Amino acid sequence: MLRLRLKRTGRKRLASYRIVVMEQATRRDGRPIDELGFYNPITKQSTFDIPKITNWLKVGAQPSETVLYLLKKADIIQA
Repeated sequence: MLRLRLKRTGRKRLASYRIVVMEQATRRDGRPIDELGFYNPITKQSTFDIPKITNWLKVGAQPSETVLYLLKKADIIQA
């Protein structure tokens, strides 16, 4: 099953994340199918590629809990 989830980047204790599409069984930092955005929890900055995200959701990819929260907060998905 395809998932929209976070891939950790950055250095120790200064994490930032990329929002990616991966198989559910793939390890956290494995090779993604597609990169859809960026989230930095330290500065609360986030960017999203909205057309790609909506396309993957239409295809059937399921967002993780954290990604779902971020998408609702950015008004990409309605609650």
